[in-house]
Amino acid sequence: MSKLFSPVTIKGVQFKNRIVVSPMCQYSSVDGFANDWHLVHLGSRAVGGAGLIITEATGVSPEGRISPEDLGIWKDEHIEKLSQITAFISAQGCVPGVQLAHAGRKASTAVPWKGRAEVTQDQGGWQTFSASAIPFSEHYPKPLELDHEGIDKVVSDFTAAAKRAWQAGFKVIEIHAAHGYLVHQFLSPLSNHRTDEYGGSFENRIRLLLRIIEGIQTVWPADLPLFTRISATDWAEGGWNPDESIKLAHILKDKGIDLIDVSSGGLAAHQQITVGPAYQLPFASRIKRETGILTGTVGMITNSLQAETILVNEDADMIMMAREILRNPYFPLEAAHDLKANVTWPVQYERAKW
Repeated sequence: MSKLFSPVTIKGVQFKNRIVVSPMCQYSSVDGFANDWHLVHLGSRAVGGAGLIITEATGVSPEGRISPEDLGIWKDEHIEKLSQITAFISAQGCVPGVQLAHAGRKASTAVPWKGRAEVTQDQGGWQTFSASAIPFSEHYPKPLELDHEGIDKVVSDFTAAAKRAWQAGFKVIEIHAAHGYLVHQFLSPLSNHRTDEYGGSFENRIRLLLRIIEGIQTVWPADLPLFTRISATDWAEGGWNPDESIKLAHILKDKGIDLIDVSSGGLAAHQQITVGPAYQLPFASRIKRETGILTGTVGMITNSLQAETILVNEDADMIMMAREILRNPYFPLEAAHDLKANVTWPVQYERAKW
C-alpha cells in the first residue's frame, strides 16, 4: 500500500492520508471574518482528497494580523462562519485544522499584491510589537518592545483563540512559531535583544512559546492534536539554527506537542536561502531521527513519487503542501492514481474516476 495514502492516528484523530494543505494566507477577510472565499478555497481542497487542511495564519488578536485583510479568531463572532467551513471539510472525510498566529513586527503591512509596504495608523494600520524594538527592515513598521503585561496578553490571546477554535469545530491546532512572526522573534537572537527572563539564553528565548503551549493546553481537549510550526534555521549568521531546533524539539515533545511542522527562514531580511526540491527536508529528517517526534515537511514538494519517497525513507511523517496544491486542488486524487492507491472519491465526481 502507498505510504502517502496510509492512514495515521495522532491522539484521538485519524487522518485518512499523509497529505496536508499547508497554511497559506489569502488576505481576503474584513475585520478577521472568514467568508465564502475561504469556504470555497478550503472546501475545494477537502473535496480534492487531502487528509488535513490547516487554515492560513489566523490572528489571535487584531494587532496580530500580518495585514488588515488577515483571517482572525479573536472574537466570538468569528466562530459562526468558521464552523460552517469546518463542517464542510469534515463532511469530506478531511480533518480541519487552524494555525494560530501573531505577526509581531511583521504586522500592519499591505497585502502582497499591493507591495507589502507599511500600513500606517491613519491608513487603518496599528502599532506593532516584538521581542525588541527592532524593525524587520526599513520598509516595515518599527515595533515597540513588549512589556510583561503585553506578553501576558499574547499568552491569553492564544489561549482564548484555542478555545474558540475548538468551539468552531477544528480538530488540530498549529502554533505558528516560524517565518519571522512574533514567537519566532522571541526565539531568534537576531530579533531578541532582551535582558530579562525572555531574552539572552536559549531557555529564556523559548519561554514565550512554552507559556503559549501551556495556556492552550488548559482549554484544548487532551485527545486532539497540537502541532507547532518552526523555522529550523534563520539562514543567517548568528540566528536561530538547526542545533537549537533539535534542542527545542526535545522540549516540545516532553511538553506534549504531537508534531513539528518544519519550515525555515523568514526572520531576517538578509537571509540567504538555497532553494531546491524538498530543500527543507533535511531539517525535518534530522529532528525526527534525533528526537523521535513526528514531523511534517514542506517546501518545493511537487509530485507524488517525491512525496512517497520521503515517507518510505522515514524522513518525515506528513507532507505539507502549499503552492502545488494551490495550482491543483485535486492533487491527492491524482497522486492516488499515480501510486495505484484505491481511495474514495466524492460520489458527485465518481464518473470521472480513472
